[in-house]
Amino acid sequence: MMNVRAQQSPKHEDTEFYTPVPPIVTPGSTNAAAPSDAIVLFDGKNLDQWVSVKDNGVAKWEVKNGVMTVNKSAGNIETKKKFTNYQLHIEWLIPENITGEGQARGNSGLFLASIGGGDLGYELQILDSYNNKTYTNGQAGSIYKQTTPMVNANRKPGEWQSYDVIWTAPVFNSDGSLKSPARVTVLFNGVVVQNNFELAGPTLYIGKPDYKKAHGASPIKLQAHGDKSEPISFRNIWVREI
Repeated sequence: MMNVRAQQSPKHEDTEFYTPVPPIVTPGSTNAAAPSDAIVLFDGKNLDQWVSVKDNGVAKWEVKNGVMTVNKSAGNIETKKKFTNYQLHIEWLIPENITGEGQARGNSGLFLASIGGGDLGYELQILDSYNNKTYTNGQAGSIYKQTTPMVNANRKPGEWQSYDVIWTAPVFNSDGSLKSPARVTVLFNGVVVQNNFELAGPTLYIGKPDYKKAHGASPIKLQAHGDKSEPISFRNIWVREI
């Protein structure tokens, strides 16, 4: 008599997948270099991929020596292209001669989805948090006013810093109600500081966040913060749509 029990014993092949085959992507020579399928948002030459948030016109931040520097009087800038889910790499520099303290020390923000003018959207904080005390859910690496970074991975002012971000956009039902919230994973200078964090809604300076209004694909925005400290700079920005 056939041993049915033996015949049905699990095999390692049962949990091995061979399709679909992932597409081949050529990685950069370093973690910072853009892979072959990336959309380069800033390569050090111009701001052709960006517009001014104020009037949807030309982005007027300074570009010099492969770097773009915030022009606070010109306001925020955001990408011409809109995104849903993505992987993002961006490098930023707090000036070595930075002054001020707390939130007035190199303040800017990376809005992972810009959903309106000004400072509306979902903000990953940019700030000098190297020996600079402030509220922990407002320091560099925080999802602003929502969560503290797992660790402080800041480098000193005058040294380039990097964010590598995996962004999962919120999904809304046809009636505008929330189906699934936004999630984000952030590596700060190669160190995980946010691990698949679930956002409670867009960033609010005052009050608790909530998903009050449905939206779709959105631009990525960089903030020209109104503090009086020296403006920060950016370089090597690229994104991969997921």
